[in-house]
Amino acid sequence: MLVAERRQVILERLHAASRVVVADLSAEFGVSEETIRRDLEWLEKEGVATRTYGGAVLKNNDRVPPPYAVRKNTNVEGKVAIAQLLAPMIREGDAIMVDESSTAAYAVRALRHLRGITLITNSQEMLQEMGHQDSWQVISTGGHLKSDVMALVGPQAVRSIETYHVRWAILSCRGVNDRLGIADSSEEIVQVKQAMMRSADDTVLLCDHRKFDRTGFVSLGRLDDVDYLITDQMPTPQWQQLLEQRKVQLICKQ
Repeated sequence: MLVAERRQVILERLHAASRVVVADLSAEFGVSEETIRRDLEWLEKEGVATRTYGGAVLKNNDRVPPPYAVRKNTNVEGKVAIAQLLAPMIREGDAIMVDESSTAAYAVRALRHLRGITLITNSQEMLQEMGHQDSWQVISTGGHLKSDVMALVGPQAVRSIETYHVRWAILSCRGVNDRLGIADSSEEIVQVKQAMMRSADDTVLLCDHRKFDRTGFVSLGRLDDVDYLITDQMPTPQWQQLLEQRKVQLICKQ
């Protein structure tokens, strides 16, 4: 395995478990512990990890989301569960707006069996993957590319979104908490998502269990700005009560 490939796998381990152990990684990759320490030193210099005695922990940074390649391969089981819960809500002929999140990408894949869907998205991956979907109309928001999240953003994207009216806005976020509401990592990303919410009859927030009680750098909106919250694990009773108070319909894997 090349050095870059090994470091990518270590980064994925960090984002999945929040910590790694030098001895475990040394045994897994068949390299010396000193080699692993150099890998962790590199990750620390990149700003994604903090070295500790015997390993490293993930460095939380609400302003810098994990690389898209990492995000789409993290908690796959949870994202698939969320996608399966969303699918029955969407009907043939619906117009939907979908953001750049990896969770939303899994959700759209679960809709392939439907015909006549109009998909409006700022996700580069979705445009490439669903552009040839039979009977679908796939529309790009336009805008400039934010390469770290593979998303089209900026005033052109927002203006384009505001010209449409759709049945559903399907979004995810960096975190939700009872004090700040819904948050994400950058102002550009938030502006696009807020435009999608304004252009939809109903907003569905796809929120796996790791997002609860997390913050983000920029506020996306209040909890009562969304109509449905779909998650892969039942949140705490306190969260269930809060969502009920905010009139957000909770949909969860049983």
